[in-house]
Amino acid sequence: MASNNWYKKESENKVWWLDNSNEVTGEFIFSFDKKKTYNLFEDYPSKLSKKEREIFDKENPFWADFFSDRG
Repeated sequence: MASNNWYKKESENKVWWLDNSNEVTGEFIFSFDKKKTYNLFEDYPSKLSKKEREIFDKENPFWADFFSDRG
């Protein structure tokens, strides 16, 4: 994953998203440091720390609501 494929939805955000639109994967990959990555549908929220989840939920309310049944 090349570092130039990472972007933030808003410049002040802490969550980086991987632009893998040139691949047919259907994966939504994100990171807080562009090193350790998470797959949205596989890893959220169980593999995030409490702090990471707080940040993610604040910056991505749509996904927090979408997965609200996951606890």
